[in-house]
Amino acid sequence: MISAEWLSSVPDHWTRGRLKDLISSSANGTWGSDPIEEGNNVRCIRAADFDRVGRRADLSNAPLRYVEPSSLHQHLLRPGDLILEKSGGGEKQPVGMAVLFTGIDTAVCSNFCARIRPSTDVDSRFLTYVFAAAYGQGLTQAAIKQTTGIQNLDTGSFFASRWAFPVLDEQRRIADFLDAETALIDNLSVKRRRMRELLALKRERVIESLLGLERGNSPHALVPLKYMVEAVSVGIVITPAKWYVDAGGTPALRGLNVRPGAINSVDLVRISAEGHAEHVKSRLQAGDVVVVRTGQAGAAAVVPPEFDGANCIDLIIIRPGRKISPKYLEYVLNSEHARSQVSEHAVGSIQTHFNVGAMKQIPLPDLSHDDQEETVARLDQAIDKIDHLRDKLVRQERLLVERRQALITAAVTGQFDVSTASDRSVTEGVAV
Repeated sequence: MISAEWLSSVPDHWTRGRLKDLISSSANGTWGSDPIEEGNNVRCIRAADFDRVGRRADLSNAPLRYVEPSSLHQHLLRPGDLILEKSGGGEKQPVGMAVLFTGIDTAVCSNFCARIRPSTDVDSRFLTYVFAAAYGQGLTQAAIKQTTGIQNLDTGSFFASRWAFPVLDEQRRIADFLDAETALIDNLSVKRRRMRELLALKRERVIESLLGLERGNSPHALVPLKYMVEAVSVGIVITPAKWYVDAGGTPALRGLNVRPGAINSVDLVRISAEGHAEHVKSRLQAGDVVVVRTGQAGAAAVVPPEFDGANCIDLIIIRPGRKISPKYLEYVLNSEHARSQVSEHAVGSIQTHFNVGAMKQIPLPDLSHDDQEETVARLDQAIDKIDHLRDKLVRQERLLVERRQALITAAVTGQFDVSTASDRSVTEGVAV
Protein backbone atom coordinates (compact mmCIF):
# COMPACT_ATOMS: atom_id res chain seq x y z
CA MET A 1 0.00 0.00 0.00
CA ILE A 2 1.16 3.56 -0.64
CA SER A 3 2.56 4.89 2.63
CA ALA A 4 1.65 8.32 3.95
CA GLU A 5 5.31 9.34 3.68
CA TRP A 6 5.14 9.56 -0.12
CA LEU A 7 3.39 12.93 0.11
CA SER A 8 6.49 14.45 1.71
CA SER A 9 8.64 13.48 -1.29
CA VAL A 10 6.44 14.69 -4.16
CA PRO A 11 7.70 17.65 -6.21
CA ASP A 12 7.30 20.98 -4.41
CA HIS A 13 5.09 22.42 -7.16
CA TRP A 14 2.50 19.63 -6.82
CA THR A 15 -0.71 20.39 -4.93
CA ARG A 16 -1.29 18.30 -1.82
CA GLY A 17 -4.89 17.41 -1.13
CA ARG A 18 -7.28 14.48 -1.45
CA LEU A 19 -8.63 12.34 -4.28
CA LYS A 20 -11.94 14.23 -4.13
CA ASP A 21 -10.08 17.37 -5.24
CA LEU A 22 -9.65 15.72 -8.65
CA ILE A 23 -13.36 14.98 -9.00
CA SER A 24 -16.10 17.34 -10.13
CA SER A 25 -19.01 15.01 -9.37
CA SER A 26 -19.92 11.38 -8.87
CA ALA A 27 -23.23 9.57 -9.22
CA ASN A 28 -24.42 6.03 -8.72
CA GLY A 29 -25.27 4.08 -11.84
CA THR A 30 -28.65 2.65 -12.76
CA TRP A 31 -29.90 -0.66 -14.11
CA GLY A 32 -33.12 0.82 -15.44
CA SER A 33 -35.63 -1.68 -16.75
CA ASP A 34 -36.10 -3.97 -19.74
CA PRO A 35 -35.81 -2.12 -23.09
CA ILE A 36 -39.00 -0.99 -24.77
CA GLU A 37 -39.84 -0.14 -28.34
CA GLU A 38 -39.33 3.51 -29.24
CA GLY A 39 -38.07 4.23 -25.72
CA ASN A 40 -34.94 5.80 -24.24
CA ASN A 41 -32.98 2.60 -24.55
CA VAL A 42 -29.30 3.06 -23.76
CA ARG A 43 -26.26 0.87 -23.38
CA CYS A 44 -25.66 -0.05 -19.74
CA ILE A 45 -22.01 -0.70 -18.94
CA ARG A 46 -21.30 -3.34 -16.31
CA ALA A 47 -18.03 -4.41 -14.68
CA ALA A 48 -18.11 -7.34 -17.10
CA ASP A 49 -17.68 -4.79 -19.92
CA PHE A 50 -14.44 -3.40 -18.51
CA ASP A 51 -11.32 -3.80 -20.61
CA ARG A 52 -9.16 -4.52 -17.58
CA VAL A 53 -5.92 -4.27 -19.50
CA GLY A 54 -6.50 -1.06 -21.45
CA ARG A 55 -8.66 0.51 -18.71
CA ARG A 56 -11.40 1.35 -21.19
CA ALA A 57 -15.14 0.61 -21.25
CA ASP A 58 -16.17 -1.80 -24.00
CA LEU A 59 -19.71 -1.20 -25.27
CA SER A 60 -19.79 -4.12 -27.71
CA ASN A 61 -21.54 -6.48 -25.26
CA ALA A 62 -23.17 -3.94 -22.95
CA PRO A 63 -26.92 -4.68 -22.77
CA LEU A 64 -29.64 -2.25 -23.77
CA ARG A 65 -31.79 -0.91 -20.90
CA TYR A 66 -34.65 1.58 -20.61
CA VAL A 67 -34.07 4.58 -18.34
CA GLU A 68 -36.85 6.98 -17.42
CA PRO A 69 -36.39 10.35 -19.23
CA SER A 70 -36.69 12.23 -15.94
CA SER A 71 -33.57 10.57 -14.52
CA LEU A 72 -31.62 9.87 -17.70
CA HIS A 73 -29.65 13.14 -17.65
CA GLN A 74 -28.12 12.45 -14.24
CA HIS A 75 -26.86 9.04 -15.32
CA LEU A 76 -25.65 9.70 -18.86
CA LEU A 77 -21.96 9.17 -19.46
CA ARG A 78 -19.85 11.71 -21.30
CA PRO A 79 -16.53 11.01 -23.03
CA GLY A 80 -13.87 11.51 -20.38
CA ASP A 81 -15.99 10.19 -17.51
CA LEU A 82 -14.66 7.33 -15.42
CA ILE A 83 -16.68 4.28 -14.44
CA LEU A 84 -15.82 2.95 -10.99
CA GLU A 85 -16.79 -0.55 -9.92
CA LYS A 86 -18.13 0.02 -6.42
CA SER A 87 -19.88 -3.29 -5.65
CA GLY A 88 -18.83 -6.82 -6.47
CA GLY A 89 -18.84 -10.45 -5.51
CA GLY A 90 -15.64 -10.99 -3.57
CA GLU A 91 -12.13 -12.08 -4.56
CA LYS A 92 -13.07 -13.22 -8.06
CA GLN A 93 -14.60 -9.82 -8.82
CA PRO A 94 -12.70 -7.28 -6.70
CA VAL A 95 -14.17 -3.80 -6.54
CA GLY A 96 -12.37 -0.49 -6.90
CA MET A 97 -11.26 -0.71 -10.53
CA ALA A 98 -11.99 2.28 -12.76
CA VAL A 99 -12.06 2.54 -16.54
CA LEU A 100 -12.30 5.48 -18.93
CA PHE A 101 -15.43 6.04 -21.02
CA THR A 102 -14.49 7.13 -24.54
CA GLY A 103 -17.61 6.05 -26.41
CA ILE A 104 -19.87 8.21 -28.50
CA ASP A 105 -23.01 6.08 -28.02
CA THR A 106 -25.58 7.05 -25.41
CA ALA A 107 -24.73 4.99 -22.34
CA VAL A 108 -25.05 4.74 -18.58
CA CYS A 109 -23.27 2.53 -16.07
CA SER A 110 -24.96 -0.16 -14.00
CA ASN A 111 -26.09 0.24 -10.39
CA PHE A 112 -23.00 -1.72 -9.29
CA CYS A 113 -20.84 1.11 -10.64
CA ALA A 114 -20.48 4.85 -10.19
CA ARG A 115 -19.94 7.61 -12.73
CA ILE A 116 -16.95 9.80 -11.90
CA ARG A 117 -16.60 13.16 -13.67
CA PRO A 118 -13.13 14.74 -13.42
CA SER A 119 -12.71 18.37 -12.43
CA THR A 120 -12.21 20.81 -15.30
CA ASP A 121 -8.52 21.17 -14.45
CA VAL A 122 -7.94 17.42 -14.38
CA ASP A 123 -7.02 15.25 -17.37
CA SER A 124 -9.34 12.23 -17.46
CA ARG A 125 -6.55 9.88 -18.54
CA PHE A 126 -4.39 11.07 -15.64
CA LEU A 127 -7.27 10.44 -13.22
CA THR A 128 -7.73 6.94 -14.65
CA TYR A 129 -4.06 6.23 -13.92
CA VAL A 130 -4.42 7.70 -10.43
CA PHE A 131 -7.29 5.31 -9.74
CA ALA A 132 -5.18 2.45 -11.14
CA ALA A 133 -2.38 3.36 -8.73
CA ALA A 134 -4.82 3.61 -5.83
CA TYR A 135 -6.33 0.23 -6.76
CA GLY A 136 -2.97 -1.46 -7.17
CA GLN A 137 -1.64 -0.07 -3.90
CA GLY A 138 -4.60 -1.06 -1.74
CA LEU A 139 -6.34 2.26 -1.13
CA THR A 140 -9.61 0.97 -2.57
CA GLN A 141 -9.37 -2.28 -0.62
CA ALA A 142 -8.97 -0.30 2.60
CA ALA A 143 -12.32 1.42 1.93
CA ILE A 144 -14.28 -1.78 1.22
CA LYS A 145 -17.12 -2.90 3.47
CA GLN A 146 -18.30 -6.52 3.31
CA THR A 147 -22.05 -7.12 3.55
CA THR A 148 -23.77 -10.48 2.96
CA GLY A 149 -21.05 -11.72 0.65
CA ILE A 150 -20.95 -8.51 -1.40
CA GLN A 151 -18.06 -6.07 -1.36
CA ASN A 152 -19.14 -2.42 -1.29
CA LEU A 153 -16.71 0.44 -1.76
CA ASP A 154 -17.24 3.32 0.66
CA THR A 155 -16.63 6.03 -1.94
CA GLY A 156 -16.70 8.79 0.68
CA SER A 157 -13.83 7.20 2.58
CA PHE A 158 -11.96 6.37 -0.63
CA PHE A 159 -12.29 9.86 -2.11
CA ALA A 160 -11.01 11.30 1.19
CA SER A 161 -7.66 9.49 0.68
CA ARG A 162 -4.73 11.89 0.71
CA TRP A 163 -3.13 12.53 -2.69
CA ALA A 164 -0.96 15.03 -4.55
CA PHE A 165 -1.18 16.13 -8.16
CA PRO A 166 0.43 18.51 -10.66
CA VAL A 167 -1.15 21.15 -12.89
CA LEU A 168 -3.11 20.17 -16.01
CA ASP A 169 -0.22 20.46 -18.50
CA GLU A 170 1.96 18.13 -16.44
CA GLN A 171 -0.94 15.73 -15.96
CA ARG A 172 -1.21 15.51 -19.74
CA ARG A 173 2.52 14.87 -20.11
CA ILE A 174 2.29 12.08 -17.54
CA ALA A 175 -0.78 10.61 -19.28
CA ASP A 176 0.92 10.79 -22.69
CA PHE A 177 4.00 9.05 -21.28
CA LEU A 178 1.95 6.33 -19.61
CA ASP A 179 -0.23 5.84 -22.70
CA ALA A 180 2.91 5.15 -24.74
CA GLU A 181 4.71 2.99 -22.19
CA THR A 182 1.71 0.91 -21.12
CA ALA A 183 0.89 0.33 -24.80
CA LEU A 184 4.35 -1.22 -25.23
CA ILE A 185 3.87 -3.42 -22.18
CA ASP A 186 0.33 -4.38 -23.21
CA ASN A 187 1.59 -5.33 -26.67
CA LEU A 188 4.15 -7.65 -25.08
CA SER A 189 1.44 -9.13 -22.85
CA VAL A 190 -0.82 -9.79 -25.85
CA LYS A 191 2.03 -11.56 -27.64
CA ARG A 192 2.72 -13.70 -24.56
CA ARG A 193 -0.93 -14.68 -24.27
CA ARG A 194 -1.03 -15.56 -27.97
CA MET A 195 2.07 -17.71 -27.56
CA ARG A 196 0.41 -19.52 -24.65
CA GLU A 197 -2.67 -20.15 -26.77
CA LEU A 198 -0.52 -21.61 -29.54
CA LEU A 199 1.35 -23.76 -27.00
CA ALA A 200 -1.98 -25.07 -25.69
CA LEU A 201 -2.97 -26.07 -29.22
CA LYS A 202 0.40 -27.71 -29.76
CA ARG A 203 0.02 -29.56 -26.45
CA GLU A 204 -3.31 -30.99 -27.54
CA ARG A 205 -1.95 -32.06 -30.93
CA VAL A 206 1.08 -33.75 -29.35
CA ILE A 207 -1.15 -35.69 -26.96
CA GLU A 208 -3.51 -36.76 -29.73
CA SER A 209 -0.61 -37.79 -31.96
CA LEU A 210 1.26 -39.84 -29.34
CA LEU A 211 -1.97 -41.51 -28.22
CA GLY A 212 -2.70 -42.43 -31.82
CA LEU A 213 -6.01 -40.58 -31.68
CA GLU A 214 -5.26 -37.72 -34.06
CA ARG A 215 -8.27 -36.65 -36.14
CA GLY A 216 -10.32 -39.37 -34.49
CA ASN A 217 -8.41 -42.13 -36.29
CA SER A 218 -6.65 -44.75 -34.20
CA PRO A 219 -4.27 -47.44 -35.51
CA HIS A 220 -5.39 -49.55 -32.56
CA ALA A 221 -8.68 -51.29 -31.91
CA LEU A 222 -11.00 -49.25 -29.68
CA VAL A 223 -12.91 -50.92 -26.87
CA PRO A 224 -15.37 -49.44 -24.35
CA LEU A 225 -13.77 -48.24 -21.12
CA LYS A 226 -15.80 -50.66 -19.00
CA TYR A 227 -13.86 -53.60 -20.48
CA MET A 228 -10.48 -52.04 -19.70
CA VAL A 229 -10.97 -51.07 -16.04
CA GLU A 230 -11.80 -52.84 -12.82
CA ALA A 231 -14.76 -50.68 -11.75
CA VAL A 232 -16.64 -47.45 -12.42
CA SER A 233 -18.70 -45.86 -9.64
CA VAL A 234 -19.84 -42.44 -8.46
CA GLY A 235 -19.21 -40.31 -5.39
CA ILE A 236 -21.74 -39.06 -2.86
CA VAL A 237 -24.70 -37.57 -4.71
CA ILE A 238 -27.63 -37.35 -2.28
CA THR A 239 -27.43 -34.39 0.16
CA PRO A 240 -23.66 -34.52 0.70
CA ALA A 241 -23.76 -31.24 2.64
CA LYS A 242 -25.40 -32.90 5.63
CA TRP A 243 -22.11 -34.69 6.30
CA TYR A 244 -19.91 -31.57 6.16
CA VAL A 245 -17.84 -30.68 9.23
CA ASP A 246 -15.75 -27.58 9.89
CA ALA A 247 -12.80 -29.44 11.41
CA GLY A 248 -11.50 -32.99 11.56
CA GLY A 249 -13.31 -35.61 9.53
CA THR A 250 -12.23 -36.92 6.13
CA PRO A 251 -11.39 -34.79 3.09
CA ALA A 252 -13.89 -35.12 0.25
CA LEU A 253 -13.00 -34.08 -3.30
CA ARG A 254 -15.54 -32.20 -5.41
CA GLY A 255 -15.57 -31.14 -9.05
CA LEU A 256 -13.90 -27.81 -8.28
CA ASN A 257 -10.89 -29.72 -6.89
CA VAL A 258 -10.31 -31.56 -10.17
CA ARG A 259 -8.66 -30.08 -13.25
CA PRO A 260 -7.33 -31.98 -16.26
CA GLY A 261 -4.30 -33.83 -14.92
CA ALA A 262 -4.31 -32.22 -11.47
CA ILE A 263 -6.07 -32.27 -8.11
CA ASN A 264 -5.97 -29.28 -5.77
CA SER A 265 -7.18 -28.66 -2.23
CA VAL A 266 -8.75 -25.24 -2.83
CA ASP A 267 -12.04 -25.03 -0.86
CA LEU A 268 -11.66 -28.67 0.09
CA VAL A 269 -14.56 -29.87 2.23
CA ARG A 270 -14.46 -32.49 4.95
CA ILE A 271 -17.15 -34.96 5.95
CA SER A 272 -17.82 -36.54 9.33
CA ALA A 273 -16.64 -39.99 10.36
CA GLU A 274 -20.27 -41.10 10.18
CA GLY A 275 -20.61 -39.83 6.61
CA HIS A 276 -17.35 -41.48 5.59
CA ALA A 277 -18.50 -44.80 7.08
CA GLU A 278 -21.87 -44.46 5.35
CA HIS A 279 -20.28 -44.06 1.91
CA VAL A 280 -17.74 -46.83 1.55
CA LYS A 281 -18.22 -47.08 -2.24
CA SER A 282 -17.05 -43.52 -2.79
CA ARG A 283 -13.80 -43.90 -0.87
CA LEU A 284 -10.74 -43.22 -2.98
CA GLN A 285 -7.48 -45.08 -3.40
CA ALA A 286 -4.21 -43.65 -4.68
CA GLY A 287 -4.11 -44.46 -8.40
CA ASP A 288 -7.86 -44.14 -8.94
CA VAL A 289 -8.89 -41.75 -11.69
CA VAL A 290 -11.63 -39.27 -10.81
CA VAL A 291 -13.69 -37.54 -13.49
CA VAL A 292 -15.85 -34.44 -13.10
CA ARG A 293 -19.55 -35.08 -13.74
CA THR A 294 -21.00 -31.59 -13.37
CA GLY A 295 -19.53 -28.29 -14.56
CA GLN A 296 -16.23 -28.96 -16.34
CA ALA A 297 -17.57 -32.38 -17.26
CA GLY A 298 -14.92 -34.89 -18.34
CA ALA A 299 -11.89 -33.35 -16.61
CA ALA A 300 -9.88 -36.29 -15.23
CA ALA A 301 -6.99 -36.69 -12.80
CA VAL A 302 -5.17 -39.52 -11.02
CA VAL A 303 -5.69 -39.56 -7.24
CA PRO A 304 -2.30 -38.83 -5.62
CA PRO A 305 -1.05 -40.62 -2.47
CA GLU A 306 -2.01 -37.70 -0.19
CA PHE A 307 -5.69 -38.32 -0.97
CA ASP A 308 -5.55 -42.09 -0.45
CA GLY A 309 -8.55 -42.91 1.76
CA ALA A 310 -10.36 -39.67 1.06
CA ASN A 311 -13.97 -39.55 -0.07
CA CYS A 312 -15.55 -37.69 -2.98
CA ILE A 313 -18.75 -35.93 -3.96
CA ASP A 314 -20.47 -36.19 -7.35
CA LEU A 315 -17.34 -37.45 -9.14
CA ILE A 316 -17.02 -40.51 -11.34
CA ILE A 317 -14.51 -42.90 -9.78
CA ILE A 318 -12.57 -45.23 -12.07
CA ARG A 319 -10.51 -48.01 -10.52
CA PRO A 320 -8.06 -48.91 -13.30
CA GLY A 321 -7.12 -52.43 -12.25
CA ARG A 322 -4.36 -54.38 -13.97
CA LYS A 323 -5.21 -53.76 -17.62
CA ILE A 324 -4.66 -50.02 -17.77
CA SER A 325 -2.13 -47.53 -16.46
CA PRO A 326 -3.78 -44.74 -14.38
CA LYS A 327 -1.65 -42.06 -16.01
CA TYR A 328 -2.38 -43.40 -19.49
CA LEU A 329 -6.10 -43.35 -18.70
CA GLU A 330 -5.79 -39.78 -17.47
CA TYR A 331 -4.12 -38.71 -20.72
CA VAL A 332 -6.79 -40.42 -22.85
CA LEU A 333 -9.72 -39.00 -20.87
CA ASN A 334 -8.34 -35.47 -21.11
CA SER A 335 -7.72 -35.76 -24.85
CA GLU A 336 -9.85 -34.16 -27.53
CA HIS A 337 -10.97 -37.67 -28.47
CA ALA A 338 -12.58 -38.23 -25.05
CA ARG A 339 -13.79 -34.64 -24.66
CA SER A 340 -15.80 -34.96 -27.87
CA GLN A 341 -17.43 -38.09 -26.44
CA VAL A 342 -18.26 -36.27 -23.22
CA SER A 343 -19.71 -33.30 -25.13
CA GLU A 344 -21.87 -35.63 -27.20
CA HIS A 345 -23.38 -37.33 -24.16
CA ALA A 346 -23.39 -34.48 -21.63
CA VAL A 347 -26.75 -32.98 -20.74
CA GLY A 348 -27.85 -29.68 -19.18
CA SER A 349 -28.09 -26.18 -20.63
CA ILE A 350 -26.60 -24.26 -17.70
CA GLN A 351 -24.22 -26.82 -16.20
CA THR A 352 -23.23 -29.82 -18.28
CA HIS A 353 -23.68 -33.18 -16.57
CA PHE A 354 -22.08 -36.50 -17.51
CA ASN A 355 -23.29 -39.85 -16.20
CA VAL A 356 -21.60 -43.13 -15.31
CA GLY A 357 -23.26 -45.07 -18.10
CA ALA A 358 -21.85 -42.78 -20.77
CA MET A 359 -18.39 -42.91 -19.15
CA LYS A 360 -18.35 -46.70 -19.38
CA GLN A 361 -18.89 -46.49 -23.14
CA ILE A 362 -16.01 -44.12 -23.97
CA PRO A 363 -13.78 -45.99 -26.46
CA LEU A 364 -10.13 -46.52 -25.44
CA PRO A 365 -7.21 -47.81 -27.54
CA ASP A 366 -6.63 -51.48 -26.76
CA LEU A 367 -2.92 -51.38 -25.91
CA SER A 368 -0.89 -53.70 -23.73
CA HIS A 369 0.12 -52.35 -20.34
CA ASP A 370 3.76 -52.11 -21.46
CA ASP A 371 2.78 -50.10 -24.54
CA GLN A 372 0.69 -47.79 -22.35
CA GLU A 373 3.64 -47.15 -20.02
CA GLU A 374 5.90 -46.45 -22.98
CA THR A 375 3.35 -43.99 -24.38
CA VAL A 376 3.08 -42.27 -20.98
CA ALA A 377 6.86 -41.87 -20.79
CA ARG A 378 6.96 -40.27 -24.23
CA LEU A 379 4.02 -38.02 -23.39
CA ASP A 380 5.55 -36.92 -20.07
CA GLN A 381 8.78 -35.97 -21.81
CA ALA A 382 7.07 -34.02 -24.59
CA ILE A 383 4.48 -32.34 -22.36
CA ASP A 384 7.04 -31.34 -19.72
CA LYS A 385 8.91 -29.29 -22.34
CA ILE A 386 5.73 -27.55 -23.46
CA ASP A 387 4.58 -26.91 -19.88
CA HIS A 388 7.99 -25.48 -19.02
CA LEU A 389 7.64 -22.95 -21.83
CA ARG A 390 4.07 -22.16 -20.76
CA ASP A 391 5.17 -21.55 -17.16
CA LYS A 392 7.95 -19.28 -18.39
CA LEU A 393 5.43 -17.22 -20.38
CA VAL A 394 3.13 -17.00 -17.36
CA ARG A 395 6.00 -15.68 -15.24
CA GLN A 396 6.84 -13.12 -17.91
CA GLU A 397 3.21 -11.98 -18.06
CA ARG A 398 3.14 -11.61 -14.29
CA LEU A 399 6.34 -9.59 -14.42
CA LEU A 400 4.86 -7.32 -17.10
CA VAL A 401 1.77 -6.72 -14.96
CA GLU A 402 3.96 -5.84 -11.99
CA ARG A 403 6.11 -3.48 -14.05
CA ARG A 404 3.04 -1.82 -15.56
CA GLN A 405 1.58 -1.19 -12.11
CA ALA A 406 4.89 0.05 -10.68
CA LEU A 407 5.38 2.41 -13.63
CA ILE A 408 1.89 3.90 -13.26
CA THR A 409 2.27 4.34 -9.51
CA ALA A 410 5.70 5.95 -9.83
CA ALA A 411 4.53 8.38 -12.54
CA VAL A 412 1.34 9.59 -10.85
CA THR A 413 3.03 10.00 -7.46
CA GLY A 414 5.86 12.11 -8.83
CA GLN A 415 8.66 9.62 -8.22
CA PHE A 416 10.32 10.60 -11.50
CA ASP A 417 10.05 13.28 -14.17
CA VAL A 418 8.44 11.74 -17.25
CA SER A 419 10.00 14.36 -19.52
CA THR A 420 13.46 12.91 -18.79
CA ALA A 421 12.47 9.26 -18.25
CA SER A 422 13.92 6.54 -20.45
CA ASP A 423 11.68 3.76 -21.65
CA ARG A 424 14.56 1.29 -21.66
CA SER A 425 13.92 0.17 -18.11
CA VAL A 426 10.24 -0.51 -18.77
CA THR A 427 10.74 -3.69 -20.79
CA GLU A 428 14.31 -4.56 -19.81
CA GLY A 429 14.82 -8.31 -19.69
CA VAL A 430 11.55 -9.15 -21.44
CA ALA A 431 12.21 -9.82 -25.11
CA VAL A 432 9.56 -9.59 -27.83
